[in-house]
Amino acid sequence: MNVSELQVRVARKTTEALGIASFELVSEDGRALPAFSAGSHVDVQLPGGLTRQYSLCNDPGESHRYLIGVLRDAGSRGGSRAMHDGVAEGDLLRISAPKNHFPLAHGTSRSILLAGGIGVTPILCMAERLAVTNAPFDMHYCVRSPDRAAFRERIEKSGFASNVAFHFDDGDEAQKLQIAQVLAARGPGVHLYVCGPKGFMDWVLGSARAAGWPEDQLHFEFFGAEVVKSETDESFQVKLASSGRIVVVPKDKTVTEALSEAGVEIPTSCEQGVCGTCLTRVLEGEIDHKDMYLTPEEQARNDQFTPCCSRSLSPLLVLDL
Repeated sequence: MNVSELQVRVARKTTEALGIASFELVSEDGRALPAFSAGSHVDVQLPGGLTRQYSLCNDPGESHRYLIGVLRDAGSRGGSRAMHDGVAEGDLLRISAPKNHFPLAHGTSRSILLAGGIGVTPILCMAERLAVTNAPFDMHYCVRSPDRAAFRERIEKSGFASNVAFHFDDGDEAQKLQIAQVLAARGPGVHLYVCGPKGFMDWVLGSARAAGWPEDQLHFEFFGAEVVKSETDESFQVKLASSGRIVVVPKDKTVTEALSEAGVEIPTSCEQGVCGTCLTRVLEGEIDHKDMYLTPEEQARNDQFTPCCSRSLSPLLVLDL
């Protein structure tokens, strides 16, 4: 994937909490950076050739810098380790222009922001924007312990501190998140945004759907997901609609891997079905969705999929390629 649209310098690297560092990125030539909106992320090309997505967590009104927060994740595939151990102040990085797959909805009456752990990064950016526009919102920040709460001091000193509630796993029961109480705010124009570890997000979204929240009022962004392989995964064929060419996808390879070996490159980034970079239209066939990017309704339409992880339930998929 080409992520060389921008070259930036790491102006500051700061320890924000236990295991979490922030990186302030500025333009190498001192010019203003491309504008971004709340919920945006950038693709960062890391030492060793990896590419990872990191949410921007500074005020969207700022044009002189991008701020990202990175958790050192023992279970990661090397991205967080590369950022923590391989990137220092003064280093140059290549990044993409900001992209937004997790935008704030327009015309809302109230926003409920739920952050779990490092999921605070896009949520904090949303809080900054909502505060500037005087839009009603509540933010709940759930984290294992106070020493792991990144940007806590920044939040407590902000003008919207009274809108934010902290919930610590190691604290007393009274201060823990009461999800049913939060979800009771459901109503026309009330939108819920959630980001964090998969277990946290599954709990929040599952609770919201069970409580009757409409899907178009639920907004979420997964940071990563373990692609579930199944014993029933079978070999199948994909057909390129533009040429009629057929490529076999073995049971132990992804669609993107099989196409790449056949000389057909699809841009990828996360390779876990969470970022949407590889999203491809499907013209015929039955998709076996394994992504965390599309909503259940979008998956049910059976007209697009993430070939980095999703497969086929039918012998053939015809792709709009």
